Amino acid sequence: MNAIDGLIARLQQCAEGFRLGHDVEMAMTMVQLMGAIQPLIDTAQPEQRQDWETLLGLMFECQQGQNWLALADYLQYECVEVLRSVSAA
Repeated sequence: MNAIDGLIARLQQCAEGFRLGHDVEMAMTMVQLMGAIQPLIDTAQPEQRQDWETLLGLMFECQQGQNWLALADYLQYECVEVLRSVSAA
């Protein structure tokens, strides 16, 4: 398993935790994950960096509104898509 696959697995676990109502623990996990992902994004193409910034904004809105299910969807699907896009480039 490479680093991207490991991050994807952790994103999916985090999303599942939010769906199960473990929002406090998963919020801390999410911060760690975003920190691990950011160096990859820093080396990505400009449009990928823009997609990531937009996604972070949407996830922040979900977090502020305590919309854990939408946040879980962003983590499980959108973040994974951006990571795969970055790894394919």
